[in-house]
Amino acid sequence: MSRKIPPLKSLRAFEAAGRHLSFTRAADELFVTQAAVSHQIKTLEEFLGLPLFIRRNRKLLLTDEGQNYWPKIRDVFENLTAATELVKSQVAGGPLTVSVVPTFATSWLIPRLSKFNKIYPDIEVRLKASDETVDFLREDVDVAIYYEIGNYPGLHSVSLLNERLTPLCAPALLEGNKSLSKPEDLKQHNLLHDFNTKDWQKWLRLAGVKGIDLSHGSIFSHTSMVLQAAIFGQGIAMGHLVLSQADVLSGRLVQPFEMTMESDFSYDVVCPIESAQRPKVKAFIDWLLETVKLESGY
Repeated sequence: MSRKIPPLKSLRAFEAAGRHLSFTRAADELFVTQAAVSHQIKTLEEFLGLPLFIRRNRKLLLTDEGQNYWPKIRDVFENLTAATELVKSQVAGGPLTVSVVPTFATSWLIPRLSKFNKIYPDIEVRLKASDETVDFLREDVDVAIYYEIGNYPGLHSVSLLNERLTPLCAPALLEGNKSLSKPEDLKQHNLLHDFNTKDWQKWLRLAGVKGIDLSHGSIFSHTSMVLQAAIFGQGIAMGHLVLSQADVLSGRLVQPFEMTMESDFSYDVVCPIESAQRPKVKAFIDWLLETVKLESGY
């Protein structure tokens, strides 16, 4: 017996528009035009033979029928997502795709990844270096590691590491002609930074240093490039101590001042709630947390 149901595209457009109460935001979420959403809603209304939305005082509202229909359609899509994740979780093998900020990948994760591979030889880890937020519904990514403030609504998240910041430079700069014994001496040096100068601004303010124009100095697009420039003696970086640990221990970078400050951001592990207990995802997150715990000495 055939079942007459509306087109899936129309239902998806209705669910998004009903959730946002906006055709524009629904279109942004679905990566289509507002006209396409409007067309899909019209198709669904014609199929049902009744209106689902009304405009009142420039606001988009659900009709009574729309209010009764929308929760049921929302549940359908949530059940589809859960069913899909359940099937995926039953697959023991398969790669684990991790989206990770590039500098954290090269400076922290990759040097330690061989230990994970030895413990879990059947889990093939694929790293995707990216500064962008992952759309887990549309991208083939299992886990993401962000450097963010830590607000991830609707997702499972775990704080991995807090970052501390302080100026770092090559040892040669301490032995050069320009003094670098106190924070005020930074005025005599080239400061290295990425496009975000807030960390330098905050550190200098805490150190009581005034009169440094941060619009000057060398600017790089990634923290890893800033640190590399510092290693080669091109200036002083606002160093991330987690990322720079190996360089500091090896002596490639030195910390001229004792004062450090905590970053506003932290390294967080994020994945869909329904994926958190998948064996390979759980194994990877547990290993990350255990690694941090062992290295911190707790």
